[in-house]
Amino acid sequence: MSKPIVAIVGRPNVGKSTLFNVLAGEKISIVQDTPGVTRDRIYADINWLDYNFTLIDTGGIEPESDNIILKSMREQAEIAIETADVIIFMTDVRQGMVDDDSKVADMLRRSKKPIVLVVNKVDSFEKFMPDVYEFYNLGLGDPHPISGSSRLGIGDMLDEVVSHFDEYAKEEIEDERPRIAIIGKPNVGKSSIINKLLGEDRVIVSDIAGTTRDAVDTEIVRNGREYVFIDTAGLRRKSKIKEDIERYSIIRTVSAVERCNVAVLVIDATEGITDQDAKIAGIAHERGKGMIIAVNKWDAIEKNDKTIYKFTEEIRNKLSYMPYAELIFISAQTGQRLPKLFETIDAVIENHSLRIATGVLNEIMSEAVAMQQPPSDKGKRLKLYYITQVAVKPPTFVIFVNDKELMHFSYTRYIENRIRESFGFRGTPLKFIIRERKEK
Repeated sequence: MSKPIVAIVGRPNVGKSTLFNVLAGEKISIVQDTPGVTRDRIYADINWLDYNFTLIDTGGIEPESDNIILKSMREQAEIAIETADVIIFMTDVRQGMVDDDSKVADMLRRSKKPIVLVVNKVDSFEKFMPDVYEFYNLGLGDPHPISGSSRLGIGDMLDEVVSHFDEYAKEEIEDERPRIAIIGKPNVGKSSIINKLLGEDRVIVSDIAGTTRDAVDTEIVRNGREYVFIDTAGLRRKSKIKEDIERYSIIRTVSAVERCNVAVLVIDATEGITDQDAKIAGIAHERGKGMIIAVNKWDAIEKNDKTIYKFTEEIRNKLSYMPYAELIFISAQTGQRLPKLFETIDAVIENHSLRIATGVLNEIMSEAVAMQQPPSDKGKRLKLYYITQVAVKPPTFVIFVNDKELMHFSYTRYIENRIRESFGFRGTPLKFIIRERKEK
């Protein structure tokens, strides 16, 4: 099951990034007193009381002028409403309740999403509680006083956040159809692919980057099988600053990838693979999703007998951490190889759920160990006792060894390659957990 998504929304300098870093347990966001310095890692996987969820720091565009700040906050709120299962709306006890807070609160209330109202910078409950009560006027229920920097009140706030997950889990269980997220930068042709598969223009397409207004789920039936395509094309409106486009497309991607079984990364053949493509692919890789790379607009480039090899090599080099990803060259415009895309999706879904018998796995491991001796350190050699598969989506294996420290990444990769030689597992990452077992 995918993890719920929790988004933090609020004005500049109310402490969104500070709270994000405290919850993520590491300094992922840059924190300064200048509005708008949040960069790069804007999502993190959080665990609280046996609940796992993905936290998103919406940060966003935060210039100085007041009316632009409100516009920016509205955009953040729209993104949060659209992508999150629970929204943390953060305010600042020291600045008090301001007009912008009320306007955004109206939007959030109308969304019918669970809202956890948080009043930050309450470093002393005795001193600031009378000021906290003012925030009842937002009409979002009880305000939760916290101090991100002093780590006060955060447990109570998280209890409130996770209390909303049960409704989310109930909705999730019912739908067993394969979910495919179409991910990639704006304007690479994600919506066009879905339209072509559907045979009708259901998703808005235009040459302006970021014209899809919502992340739309599209049902497509093929050969009697139903698929749900999640289109992440959207940015709500064209932003002046490239970074904001990147940020919002990444937030969209995280939310779509959490809900999918297979991610299809669409790359523009006329541009080649970019750093932003690699960043977006990494989100799916980290979450263990099946992966297909679709090079779109293949009809738009001049080709010779070496073009496809050159493209393949560039992509494999840039995405060297995911050699398992399936690669396909398509054109949404002409429909070239789109039927092959469906076949590839089916194969990846199957591989993502594949189980291997324990006896067979141990035979493969014994042969691998016989062919290449495990590493040793200071006279102590690694021994591999036993391997078993414990999960699917992605296929997850536990290897029992005598000393975890000796099980280098390179030897784990060697065992993985032997398993892939026998069973393929194309298009899906494999996860390995190394456990120690004392020698008897």
